[in-house]
Amino acid sequence: MPTLNWIGKEKVVSHHQDVPYRVLEHKYGFTADKGEQTEPTNSGNKIIHGDNLEALKSLLPEYEGKVKCIYIDPPYNTGNESWVYNDNVNHPKIKKWLGEVVGKDGEDLTRHDKWLCMMYPRLKLLHKLLADDGAIFISIDDNEQANLKLMCDEIFGISNHISNFIWQKRKGGGNDSFFIANDHEYIVCYVKSKKNQTEKWRVPYEEDYLKRYNKEDENGRFYWDTLSRPGLNNPIIYDVECPDGTIIKDGTWQVSVNTFEKLEKSGEINFIRNKNDAWTVVRKVRIPVGKVFRSILNSVSNKDAADEMESILSSKKAFSTPKPEHLIRSIVSLSSDKDSIILDSFAGSGTTAHAVLNLNKQNGGNRKFILVEMEDYANDITAERVKRVSKGYGTGAKAVAGTGGAFDFYELGLPLFDENQNLNEKVGLAKIREYIWFSETRTSFEEPNKEPYFLGKKDESAYYFIYEKDRLTTLDFDALELIKTKGEQYVIYADNCLLPKEFMAKKNIIFKKIPRDITRF
Repeated sequence: MPTLNWIGKEKVVSHHQDVPYRVLEHKYGFTADKGEQTEPTNSGNKIIHGDNLEALKSLLPEYEGKVKCIYIDPPYNTGNESWVYNDNVNHPKIKKWLGEVVGKDGEDLTRHDKWLCMMYPRLKLLHKLLADDGAIFISIDDNEQANLKLMCDEIFGISNHISNFIWQKRKGGGNDSFFIANDHEYIVCYVKSKKNQTEKWRVPYEEDYLKRYNKEDENGRFYWDTLSRPGLNNPIIYDVECPDGTIIKDGTWQVSVNTFEKLEKSGEINFIRNKNDAWTVVRKVRIPVGKVFRSILNSVSNKDAADEMESILSSKKAFSTPKPEHLIRSIVSLSSDKDSIILDSFAGSGTTAHAVLNLNKQNGGNRKFILVEMEDYANDITAERVKRVSKGYGTGAKAVAGTGGAFDFYELGLPLFDENQNLNEKVGLAKIREYIWFSETRTSFEEPNKEPYFLGKKDESAYYFIYEKDRLTTLDFDALELIKTKGEQYVIYADNCLLPKEFMAKKNIIFKKIPRDITRF
C-alpha cells in the first residue's frame, strides 16, 4: 500500500501514547427547562473546552470503542486560517514550529508537514474511540484532501474507505476566481470495519415523510390506509366479514382473497367504524426502503448556515464558517441509531450538537453528543448555540421551537500522572478512583457509600484501591480484613503485596501495584 511521508512523521506516529491523561473538571450543567446549574445533569451530553488532542485522551477510559459516529471539521490549511501548531512533540524540528502561525504556500515550506503532524495523533485517538460498527466523516477541501486520504488509509485501512462525499458549499458567485469558481468541498468517510456494517446506508427520511408514517411496531414505521376506495383501478371483488359478523357484500379490494387472509392473520389488516357507523377496512402501509445514499450531497450552502447562526446568536460576527446543520444531520442520521454517541472534536459553532438535538426531537431518539473546542469561544458561541437551540430562539414568525435537551460543560484539568509517572495527588482522590474504575470496567463510576478502598463490583469481580496520600500501603493478611464484599474474583491495588502467590491463586486475588500496574491510555 502506498504510504505518505513528511517531516516529523516518525515522531508523531506514536505521539498519542505520550499525550498526558487529564481529568475533566465539571464547570456547570444546563437543561432547557432550568438553565444553568452547578450540579451535573448526567445527560451524557458533553461540551469540553480544551486542546482536542488531550481531550480525546481523557475520553478513552469511558468511551473507547463506543462512539458510533464521528464528524470533524479540522482546519483546511488554506494559509488564511491563522492556526498554530502547538503539540508538545519532543523533536528539534517540530519544536521550532511551536507557537507559529501556519502560513501560505511559498511563505511556509513546512505548512503541509505541520498539518499532517497535527492531524495524525488526533486521528489515532479517534480510531480508538470509534465503535467497531462506527463511521468517521471528515470535512476537507483540495488543500489537504489528497494527503488526508493517504493518512486515513494508513490509520483506518484502505479497505475501510467508503467515499469522498462531495457537497456544494455555495451557489453562484465566484467571479473573483482566477481559474474556476470552486463551489464544492469534500467529506472523507471511513468505517472502523466494513464487515461490522450490517445495514445498508440509505437516504435519511425527511421529517414530513416521517409525519405520514406516524405509527411504529416491531416491523418498523407505517400508516393505516384504506384498502378500498372509489375509483380504485382493477379492484378485486369478494365478500368480507367484519368483527361483529357484518358482511361487506361484493367489496372492491386492492388485494386477493388469499393475500387478505394472510394480512388479517398477521395483524396487517384492521377494521374501524367510520363516522356513519359503517365498517372501513384498512391495512398497514410500510415505510419504503430508502434510496441508496449518494456520494454527491445536495444541501444548503455555507451562506445559509451563516444566516442560521445569525438568527440563533443574533450576530453576523458570531462565527464565520459554520457547516449547514442539515448536512450534518444527514450524516448523523445515516450512520447512527437512536441511542448512538456522536463525537465532534473540532466543534466550532456547535453544529453537530444542533443536528443531534434536532434528530432526537424528530424521531424520539436518545443520541448523545460530545463536543470538544479549544478556542475561547467554546462557552460563548459553541455552548451558547446549544443552549438557545434547546430552549428555542427567534421571535414572531421567525421563532423556532426548542428541541429540549441538556449538557454538561467541562474544562481540561490537571494530568492524572506527574512527570515521574506517579499519581498526581493534586487532582484529588475522587478523580483517581474514577479513573481506576473506568480503566478496569469501562463503565460509569458511582462512589460507594461503604467500605474504605472499595471501588465497586462488576461481573462478580470486586475492585479495591488501597491508597493513602501520606504513606505506602501493603496488601497483607491484615489488609484482607478490609475486604467485605464477596466476589468470585478480587482485583486489589496497593503499593506492595506480602501475600503468598499460592494463597492469592486459591482465593482468586489479582494484585496490581501502584502506580506500575495502573493502565495508561
